[in-house]
Amino acid sequence: MYERLLKLDNILKLKSFFIFGPRSTGKSTLIRTQLPNAHVFDLLDRKTYRRLLADPSILDQIPGSEPIVIDEIQKIPTLLDEVHRSIEKSGRRFLLTGSSARKLRHGAANLLGGRAWQAELFPLCYSEIPDFNLIQYLNRGGLPVVYSSDQHQEELAAYVGMYLQDEIKAEAFTRNIEAFSEFLTLSAKSNGQEISYQSFASDCGLSQNTIKNYFQVLTDTLVSFMLPAYTKTTKRRAITRSKHYFFDIGVRNALCEIDEFKQKSDAFGVAFEHFLVLELRAYCSYTRNRKQLFYWRSTSQFEVDCIVSGSCALEFKATDHVRDKHLSGLRAFKEEGQCPQYIIVSCDPEERVTVDGIRILPWEQFLKLLWSGKLL
Repeated sequence: MYERLLKLDNILKLKSFFIFGPRSTGKSTLIRTQLPNAHVFDLLDRKTYRRLLADPSILDQIPGSEPIVIDEIQKIPTLLDEVHRSIEKSGRRFLLTGSSARKLRHGAANLLGGRAWQAELFPLCYSEIPDFNLIQYLNRGGLPVVYSSDQHQEELAAYVGMYLQDEIKAEAFTRNIEAFSEFLTLSAKSNGQEISYQSFASDCGLSQNTIKNYFQVLTDTLVSFMLPAYTKTTKRRAITRSKHYFFDIGVRNALCEIDEFKQKSDAFGVAFEHFLVLELRAYCSYTRNRKQLFYWRSTSQFEVDCIVSGSCALEFKATDHVRDKHLSGLRAFKEEGQCPQYIIVSCDPEERVTVDGIRILPWEQFLKLLWSGKLL
């Protein structure tokens, strides 16, 4: 059992909430442990599904003042009309969870007009795992059932199969499940890279519009997210294409058929960057920090891995000794003067500061500073 950073009782004191998170991130466990007295409607249960589909007014008949939880709300989007009415009538608090926002966002569902706020549940992050092991995390990812499993490769393979069957095929997001499966593998191999729809279309033998729709499916089902390009530089023209990242390193590894890798390998460096981007994303969400994340690449190929708007520019290097050659991207961006901090996060054993003020932080020290609120 892991102690999660998202505290449901705290946020429900403020408002009703949508909680979105991919399958197996632990939403049901979180509800059971943190809201033991809540009345829970699990729409994955067929009897519950049929009851509420036939008579949504059941929600208004639940006695008491404890929150009402509707798990997998996207299964019956029309229930949101009854939730809306109940909030307006009695002020009852609702927790509405989902592993896909696609039906809600594309089906003209009632999103409650500000009467419910939104939060997210991610895979386990650094601060939630006692005795955190970096190599283990980069190989397995952060899904709770996977991280601590002796059969993590089997768990990840089953997860990918469940996603294709339960999310894609069952919800009819595409009629061509074989083409989408091939696209899913290719998108995993391009994790952390800029998206070229034309190249994807050529590799998959599909139209660019189909590829754009497939990427939208990944985003809407919370399996990947976009990291937009930072384009406000003036001295060097910036590339405008977004990058995309999978929500979990282990799921990405399974799709790429990466069984295991060790430190100092090329795969380790890719996963190291992925891990730190995921940590920043989770931190901003869990702390209700409204800062946006970007990456920057100039047309002359200078690059910075992550820019936290108004706070810092970050470069991630898996080396255990940062050298002058690793600083070129940050130095080029530093000339723009748009951030107060410039940091390289690495496997160096100690903190250093370069003569031009770039801070070199060991990855664990960086994460301790981040999660303690001392960095952003």
